[in-house]
Amino acid sequence: MTGARSTPSGSNRGKGEDGSSAVEGGPEPNTVIGRVPTDAGLRRQLAAAARSRGRTPSVAAEIDEIESELASIEVEPVDLTAARRRVAETIGEIERLKERVAALRGDARARRAVDADADATLDDLESAAAELSAAQTEAIAAEQALERARAEAARARDERQRRLRLRDRLRNRRRAARRELAESVYPDFRRALAVVPGGDPNVAGSGPNAYDGDPVAASLAAIRVAALDGPVELRGDAARAIEAADRNARSLLRTPEVRVGDASGGAPDRPDV
Repeated sequence: MTGARSTPSGSNRGKGEDGSSAVEGGPEPNTVIGRVPTDAGLRRQLAAAARSRGRTPSVAAEIDEIESELASIEVEPVDLTAARRRVAETIGEIERLKERVAALRGDARARRAVDADADATLDDLESAAAELSAAQTEAIAAEQALERARAEAARARDERQRRLRLRDRLRNRRRAARRELAESVYPDFRRALAVVPGGDPNVAGSGPNAYDGDPVAASLAAIRVAALDGPVELRGDAARAIEAADRNARSLLRTPEVRVGDASGGAPDRPDV
């Protein structure tokens, strides 16, 4: 017996309180088995059938926790390029000003050596020295900003890695949920195979992975097991199988509305009554 459990049925079976898809993480049941043939595998179809009946996997709370943790992760982009450029620019400016200060000092000494007027040169030297001091202060601020950006980038990398680990864990838990839900309705599915066209309980095996029968019959049996709210659309082989049956499609599939398309697989053109 699996850990899947039933919850009260109703119009929102298989949905969260906000009407979203089931906590198992899959699409709405009608999206999976509301149109046959379907690309979904048998396990996914049976899990959708179980969700439509209000069943919840034992890992539902853990899936909720992982999804909440994932939603709380916000990784802002960190522009290290701009921070590095600012450091490089301030270093370049410091080197330029150092050369200017050195040149002005040399000019001032040369003027004094020949008793020439050095006042203008000294004024320029004072201004250049002040610019150099401001540039050095700017360089310190730029280096500090770069260090902060590097720390932010490291934190962002850690958060991205944490997000990847959580996504892997979520995928694993969702697979476990699908497996558990599918197994919980497999006895019902095996019984439904005895009713639907082309179905054979003898090829059901012990679980979804062991099923070795007609995929269309499996989909029809999954629909019969489910409690779908919306219409079921049948096309191609599924439409032919239902039309050849000796029972009403809605009664056979136990669903409120069945739309049968043409046998070539075209869009449903009429409801089955």
